[in-house]
Amino acid sequence: MAKDFLAYCDEVWRGEATTTDYQKGRWQDGHVIELADGVALFPAFGNVVAVRGEDGLLLFDTSHERFSARLHTAVRAWSDLPLRYAVYSHGHIDHVFGVGPFDAEADELGRPRPVVVGHEAVVARFDRYKLTSGYNEVINQRQFQRADARWPLDYRYPDVTYRDTMTLTVGGREVRLHHGKGETDDATYAYLPDQRVLMTGDMFIWVTPNAGNPQKVQRYPREWAQALRHMAEFGAEMLLPGHGIPIIGADRVRTALLDTAEYLESLVEQALELMNRGARLDEIVHAVRPPEHLADKPYLRPVYDEPEFVVRNVWRLYGGWYDGNPAHLKPAPDEQLATALAGLAGGAAALAERAKAAAVAGELRLACHLVEFAVQAEPDDAAVHEVRADIYAQRAKQELSTMSRGVFTWAAAESRGRVSGTGVLDEVAEASKGKTRWAI
Repeated sequence: MAKDFLAYCDEVWRGEATTTDYQKGRWQDGHVIELADGVALFPAFGNVVAVRGEDGLLLFDTSHERFSARLHTAVRAWSDLPLRYAVYSHGHIDHVFGVGPFDAEADELGRPRPVVVGHEAVVARFDRYKLTSGYNEVINQRQFQRADARWPLDYRYPDVTYRDTMTLTVGGREVRLHHGKGETDDATYAYLPDQRVLMTGDMFIWVTPNAGNPQKVQRYPREWAQALRHMAEFGAEMLLPGHGIPIIGADRVRTALLDTAEYLESLVEQALELMNRGARLDEIVHAVRPPEHLADKPYLRPVYDEPEFVVRNVWRLYGGWYDGNPAHLKPAPDEQLATALAGLAGGAAALAERAKAAAVAGELRLACHLVEFAVQAEPDDAAVHEVRADIYAQRAKQELSTMSRGVFTWAAAESRGRVSGTGVLDEVAEASKGKTRWAI
């Protein structure tokens, strides 16, 4: 199995295959794949790396709750040694919910539970998740089109935390942990020197780095690039990512890490240059572009996040929330502005017609603005909602990234729900039937 899997990984790197099969569940059959002596990958929506020492195991990440039982079964089929450590690469819920079966096993056998290790900021993340559980539930329903998504309230907190670096030893094998900021402020990447294996967590996930998510807290693209360059210094022969497939070979690993670092650095540098000239956010968002020679790399395509969202996070990190437009500093309520514009245009229906014309002309960004004003001016007008549903459905079909498709599809479902009287969650549930989606 390992041979076939590695052959597939090689094909993807050479452009002869894509990661689509992996993303759709191929290879995720509930088994671990041993890729080096005592190092195995549990392929899942959130990957898990298992390291076997002479007297115990270490897991780097523990995946999503839906995989927890399968993870335990797969690891136990690979080794019956006790689990000594479970390391969280960060606190997102697709990485931290697989410890439970191992805790229960330890209790049943009368031996110590595994020691859970994470960066010190993981604790604050879990505390924040409890404070904002309703918000997180809504945004994951919207981002992933999961009407049934429920945000958890119970977390397996780390037993041990660290700040900068930490070395764990399991059965004589060293696993070196390093903290870096990137997608999150609590990220850990790890290196196994005896096998030259790098475990990146979500610092590398085979798509444009998730440094701009419009519905989530601050990301850190500059620090992310610095961490990637640090990883490139290790000389790793194998990269095992938080999502996606392994990269095998020192040259390939280094190339992937440095390409991704350069990609992020370019976005940050372009945005900061314009900010330092006094440009408004609107100008910057529409001016900054990723380097052309990197944009089509198979591990940098915008199928989850997008460069334009990364730019917005650069602004948020260095410039605050004021976007440079003085009318936005203390704006009128959306409904008041929309009503005024509808009045100037001849009514909400006229605005909706103009939105339809813009959509026909291929100006979908403009069409969304116009139809949004129309529905805000006349929120109970079914005809306007039908136009809105159609325009956002068109927009969603043209988008590449999960984040954009999620927001636009949700907007279309909102208006369909207003017309039918069923509500947005019912519309989302109907549209999602038969589709596998995960909330993170």
